[in-house]
Amino acid sequence: MKKQKPTLGRSPKAYKNEDFLNSKEARLLRIMSEYVYPDLHFKKMNVHRTVIFFGSARVPSEQQGAHAVTLLEAQILASKDTTETARLQQQLHRLEKQRLFTKYYAGAEELARLLTEWSAKMPRAERFLVSSGGGPGIMEAANKGAFEADGESVGLNISLPFEQFPNPYITPELNFEFHYFFMRKFWFAHYAKALVVFPGGFGTMDELFELLTLVQTQKITKELPIILYGEEFWRKLFNFEYLAETGMIGDEDLKLFKFFSTPEPAFAYLTEELTRIYNLTQSISHHS
Repeated sequence: MKKQKPTLGRSPKAYKNEDFLNSKEARLLRIMSEYVYPDLHFKKMNVHRTVIFFGSARVPSEQQGAHAVTLLEAQILASKDTTETARLQQQLHRLEKQRLFTKYYAGAEELARLLTEWSAKMPRAERFLVSSGGGPGIMEAANKGAFEADGESVGLNISLPFEQFPNPYITPELNFEFHYFFMRKFWFAHYAKALVVFPGGFGTMDELFELLTLVQTQKITKELPIILYGEEFWRKLFNFEYLAETGMIGDEDLKLFKFFSTPEPAFAYLTEELTRIYNLTQSISHHS
Protein backbone atom coordinates (compact mmCIF):
# COMPACT_ATOMS: atom_id res chain seq x y z
CA MET A 1 0.00 0.00 0.00
CA LYS A 2 1.32 3.38 -0.97
CA LYS A 3 2.45 5.52 1.97
CA GLN A 4 0.39 8.69 2.41
CA LYS A 5 2.31 11.94 2.36
CA PRO A 6 1.61 13.85 5.62
CA THR A 7 -0.11 17.20 5.48
CA LEU A 8 2.06 19.92 6.93
CA GLY A 9 0.84 23.15 8.44
CA ARG A 10 2.86 26.31 8.22
CA SER A 11 6.00 26.32 10.32
CA PRO A 12 6.13 29.37 12.62
CA LYS A 13 8.46 32.11 11.46
CA ALA A 14 11.63 32.21 13.50
CA TYR A 15 10.93 35.67 14.93
CA LYS A 16 7.51 34.46 16.16
CA ASN A 17 8.73 31.15 17.57
CA GLU A 18 8.81 31.58 21.36
CA ASP A 19 10.74 28.36 21.96
CA PHE A 20 13.47 29.62 19.68
CA LEU A 21 13.42 33.18 21.04
CA ASN A 22 13.81 31.88 24.60
CA SER A 23 16.64 29.52 23.67
CA LYS A 24 20.32 29.95 24.44
CA GLU A 25 21.03 30.32 20.73
CA ALA A 26 18.74 33.38 20.45
CA ARG A 27 20.37 35.27 23.32
CA LEU A 28 21.89 37.81 20.92
CA LEU A 29 18.42 38.60 19.56
CA ARG A 30 17.09 39.16 23.10
CA ILE A 31 20.00 41.45 23.89
CA MET A 32 19.42 43.43 20.68
CA SER A 33 15.71 43.70 21.54
CA GLU A 34 16.64 45.37 24.83
CA TYR A 35 18.55 47.94 22.81
CA VAL A 36 16.18 48.54 19.90
CA TYR A 37 12.89 48.61 21.82
CA PRO A 38 13.86 51.29 24.39
CA ASP A 39 15.68 53.28 21.70
CA LEU A 40 12.49 53.37 19.63
CA HIS A 41 10.40 54.60 22.56
CA PHE A 42 12.92 57.19 23.76
CA LYS A 43 13.03 58.69 20.27
CA LYS A 44 9.24 58.58 19.95
CA MET A 45 8.86 60.37 23.32
CA ASN A 46 11.63 62.86 22.46
CA VAL A 47 13.75 61.91 25.48
CA HIS A 48 17.41 62.95 25.26
CA ARG A 49 18.36 63.97 28.80
CA THR A 50 17.75 62.29 32.14
CA VAL A 51 18.68 62.78 35.77
CA ILE A 52 19.18 59.38 37.38
CA PHE A 53 17.90 58.61 40.87
CA PHE A 54 19.42 55.52 42.51
CA GLY A 55 18.52 54.20 45.96
CA SER A 56 17.09 51.35 47.97
CA ALA A 57 13.86 49.57 47.06
CA ARG A 58 13.35 49.04 50.80
CA VAL A 59 13.06 52.67 51.95
CA PRO A 60 9.38 53.34 52.75
CA SER A 61 7.42 56.56 52.79
CA GLU A 62 6.37 57.75 56.23
CA GLN A 63 2.86 56.43 55.62
CA GLN A 64 4.10 53.06 54.35
CA GLY A 65 6.48 52.70 57.30
CA ALA A 66 3.82 53.53 59.87
CA HIS A 67 1.36 51.10 58.27
CA ALA A 68 3.91 48.26 58.25
CA VAL A 69 4.75 48.84 61.92
CA THR A 70 1.05 48.88 62.89
CA LEU A 71 0.43 45.56 61.10
CA LEU A 72 3.43 43.92 62.70
CA GLU A 73 2.52 45.13 66.19
CA ALA A 74 -0.93 43.58 65.71
CA GLN A 75 0.68 40.27 64.66
CA ILE A 76 2.88 40.31 67.78
CA LEU A 77 -0.12 40.88 70.04
CA ALA A 78 -2.01 38.02 68.37
CA SER A 79 0.93 35.59 68.44
CA LYS A 80 0.69 32.64 70.85
CA ASP A 81 4.01 31.06 69.90
CA THR A 82 7.14 32.24 71.74
CA THR A 83 9.50 31.54 68.83
CA GLU A 84 7.21 33.27 66.36
CA THR A 85 6.83 36.28 68.69
CA ALA A 86 10.61 36.62 68.98
CA ARG A 87 10.95 36.51 65.19
CA LEU A 88 8.25 39.15 64.74
CA GLN A 89 9.85 41.40 67.38
CA GLN A 90 13.17 41.17 65.57
CA GLN A 91 11.39 42.09 62.35
CA LEU A 92 9.71 45.03 64.12
CA HIS A 93 13.08 46.27 65.36
CA ARG A 94 14.38 46.27 61.80
CA LEU A 95 11.26 48.02 60.52
CA GLU A 96 11.64 50.75 63.12
CA LYS A 97 15.22 51.28 61.95
CA GLN A 98 14.03 51.48 58.34
CA ARG A 99 11.52 54.16 59.35
CA LEU A 100 14.48 56.42 60.16
CA PHE A 101 15.14 56.38 56.42
CA THR A 102 11.73 57.73 55.43
CA LYS A 103 13.35 61.18 55.25
CA TYR A 104 15.22 59.93 52.17
CA TYR A 105 11.97 58.90 50.50
CA ALA A 106 10.62 62.40 51.17
CA GLY A 107 13.88 63.95 49.94
CA ALA A 108 13.86 62.00 46.68
CA GLU A 109 10.22 62.88 46.07
CA GLU A 110 10.80 66.59 46.67
CA LEU A 111 14.01 66.81 44.65
CA ALA A 112 12.36 65.03 41.71
CA ARG A 113 9.39 67.38 41.91
CA LEU A 114 11.62 70.48 41.93
CA LEU A 115 13.70 69.23 38.99
CA THR A 116 10.63 68.36 36.96
CA GLU A 117 9.04 71.77 37.53
CA TRP A 118 12.30 73.47 36.59
CA SER A 119 12.75 71.33 33.48
CA ALA A 120 9.17 72.01 32.32
CA LYS A 121 10.25 75.57 31.46
CA MET A 122 12.43 74.24 28.63
CA PRO A 123 11.52 73.11 25.10
CA ARG A 124 10.43 69.47 25.21
CA ALA A 125 13.49 68.03 23.47
CA GLU A 126 15.81 69.78 25.95
CA ARG A 127 14.08 68.73 29.18
CA PHE A 128 15.72 66.64 31.87
CA LEU A 129 13.48 63.73 32.82
CA VAL A 130 13.74 61.98 36.16
CA SER A 131 14.79 58.36 35.59
CA SER A 132 14.78 55.57 38.17
CA GLY A 133 15.11 51.81 38.41
CA GLY A 134 11.33 51.72 38.26
CA GLY A 135 10.69 49.80 41.48
CA PRO A 136 9.52 50.71 44.99
CA GLY A 137 11.30 52.72 47.70
CA ILE A 138 13.54 55.56 46.53
CA MET A 139 12.74 54.70 42.91
CA GLU A 140 9.02 55.12 43.58
CA ALA A 141 9.66 58.40 45.38
CA ALA A 142 11.57 59.81 42.38
CA ASN A 143 8.87 58.87 39.87
CA LYS A 144 6.19 60.11 42.28
CA GLY A 145 7.84 63.52 42.58
CA ALA A 146 7.87 63.90 38.79
CA PHE A 147 4.25 62.74 38.62
CA GLU A 148 3.21 65.33 41.23
CA ALA A 149 4.81 68.03 39.07
CA ASP A 150 2.73 66.84 36.07
CA GLY A 151 5.88 65.67 34.34
CA GLU A 152 7.00 62.53 32.57
CA SER A 153 9.54 60.16 34.08
CA VAL A 154 11.40 56.99 33.12
CA GLY A 155 11.36 53.60 34.85
CA LEU A 156 14.07 51.09 33.88
CA ASN A 157 12.85 47.99 35.65
CA ILE A 158 14.62 44.64 35.96
CA SER A 159 13.05 41.20 36.29
CA LEU A 160 13.95 39.82 39.72
CA PRO A 161 12.47 37.03 41.83
CA PHE A 162 11.65 39.48 44.63
CA GLU A 163 10.96 43.11 45.53
CA GLN A 164 11.21 44.62 42.02
CA PHE A 165 7.98 45.62 40.31
CA PRO A 166 6.99 48.79 38.42
CA ASN A 167 5.73 51.58 40.64
CA PRO A 168 2.51 53.30 39.48
CA TYR A 169 4.07 56.76 38.92
CA ILE A 170 6.19 55.97 35.85
CA THR A 171 5.01 57.41 32.53
CA PRO A 172 3.49 54.31 30.84
CA GLU A 173 5.28 54.90 27.51
CA LEU A 174 8.61 55.11 29.39
CA ASN A 175 8.16 52.03 31.54
CA PHE A 176 10.65 49.32 30.52
CA GLU A 177 11.32 45.82 31.79
CA PHE A 178 14.82 44.39 31.31
CA HIS A 179 16.18 40.89 31.65
CA TYR A 180 19.86 41.81 31.24
CA PHE A 181 21.43 44.03 33.87
CA PHE A 182 24.07 45.31 31.48
CA MET A 183 21.47 46.53 28.96
CA ARG A 184 19.61 48.31 31.74
CA LYS A 185 22.89 49.92 32.85
CA PHE A 186 23.56 51.04 29.29
CA TRP A 187 20.27 52.94 29.17
CA PHE A 188 20.91 54.50 32.57
CA ALA A 189 24.27 55.85 31.40
CA HIS A 190 23.37 56.74 27.80
CA TYR A 191 21.07 59.68 28.48
CA ALA A 192 22.22 60.52 32.03
CA LYS A 193 23.21 64.16 32.50
CA ALA A 194 23.37 63.98 36.30
CA LEU A 195 23.19 61.33 39.01
CA VAL A 196 21.67 61.44 42.50
CA VAL A 197 22.41 58.44 44.72
CA PHE A 198 20.39 57.88 47.89
CA PRO A 199 21.11 55.28 50.60
CA GLY A 200 20.79 51.75 49.35
CA GLY A 201 22.20 48.24 49.32
CA PHE A 202 24.23 46.11 46.92
CA GLY A 203 22.35 47.23 43.80
CA THR A 204 22.79 50.91 44.63
CA MET A 205 26.50 50.46 45.37
CA ASP A 206 26.94 48.55 42.12
CA GLU A 207 25.38 51.34 40.05
CA LEU A 208 27.23 54.11 41.91
CA PHE A 209 30.71 52.63 41.70
CA GLU A 210 30.30 51.50 38.12
CA LEU A 211 29.41 55.04 37.01
CA LEU A 212 32.14 56.56 39.20
CA THR A 213 34.63 54.19 37.56
CA LEU A 214 33.42 55.10 34.07
CA VAL A 215 33.84 58.80 34.85
CA GLN A 216 37.18 58.28 36.61
CA THR A 217 38.58 56.28 33.67
CA GLN A 218 37.07 58.74 31.16
CA LYS A 219 34.96 56.09 29.48
CA ILE A 220 32.22 58.64 30.16
CA THR A 221 33.68 61.86 28.82
CA LYS A 222 30.69 64.17 29.35
CA GLU A 223 30.52 66.17 32.55
CA LEU A 224 28.30 64.23 34.94
CA PRO A 225 27.39 65.96 38.23
CA ILE A 226 27.09 63.25 40.92
CA ILE A 227 25.36 63.76 44.26
CA LEU A 228 25.59 61.41 47.23
CA TYR A 229 22.40 62.28 49.09
CA GLY A 230 22.49 61.72 52.85
CA GLU A 231 26.01 62.67 53.91
CA GLU A 232 25.68 61.00 57.32
CA PHE A 233 24.86 57.65 55.70
CA TRP A 234 27.62 57.81 53.09
CA ARG A 235 30.37 58.92 55.47
CA LYS A 236 29.41 56.21 57.94
CA LEU A 237 29.48 53.63 55.16
CA PHE A 238 32.68 54.68 53.33
CA ASN A 239 35.83 56.54 54.26
CA PHE A 240 36.53 58.07 50.87
CA GLU A 241 39.38 60.19 52.24
CA TYR A 242 41.13 57.02 53.42
CA LEU A 243 41.00 55.64 49.88
CA ALA A 244 42.82 58.77 48.71
CA GLU A 245 45.30 58.70 51.62
CA THR A 246 46.28 55.12 50.78
CA GLY A 247 46.57 55.89 47.07
CA MET A 248 43.69 53.60 46.09
CA ILE A 249 42.15 56.61 44.35
CA GLY A 250 43.63 60.00 43.48
CA ASP A 251 42.90 63.20 45.40
CA GLU A 252 41.15 64.50 42.31
CA ASP A 253 38.72 61.57 42.45
CA LEU A 254 37.21 63.04 45.61
CA LYS A 255 35.93 65.86 43.41
CA LEU A 256 33.82 63.50 41.28
CA PHE A 257 30.89 63.78 43.70
CA LYS A 258 29.34 66.09 46.26
CA PHE A 259 27.36 65.42 49.44
CA PHE A 260 23.92 66.88 50.14
CA SER A 261 21.33 66.00 52.76
CA THR A 262 18.31 68.16 51.90
CA PRO A 263 16.48 68.71 48.59
CA GLU A 264 16.86 72.49 48.16
CA PRO A 265 20.70 72.73 48.16
CA ALA A 266 20.89 69.59 46.00
CA PHE A 267 18.43 71.16 43.55
CA ALA A 268 20.38 74.43 43.48
CA TYR A 269 23.65 72.59 42.75
CA LEU A 270 22.13 70.41 40.02
CA THR A 271 20.38 73.23 38.21
CA GLU A 272 23.45 75.45 38.41
CA GLU A 273 25.68 72.71 36.99
CA LEU A 274 23.25 71.66 34.27
CA THR A 275 22.68 75.29 33.25
CA ARG A 276 26.44 75.80 32.97
CA ILE A 277 27.19 72.53 31.13
CA TYR A 278 24.31 72.83 28.63
CA ASN A 279 24.11 76.63 28.39
CA LEU A 280 20.45 76.58 29.35
CA THR A 281 19.74 80.22 30.18
CA GLN A 282 18.83 81.07 26.60
CA SER A 283 16.66 77.94 26.13
CA ILE A 284 14.64 78.60 29.29
CA SER A 285 14.10 82.28 28.55
CA HIS A 286 12.98 81.60 24.95
CA HIS A 287 10.56 78.87 26.02
CA SER A 288 9.14 80.99 28.85
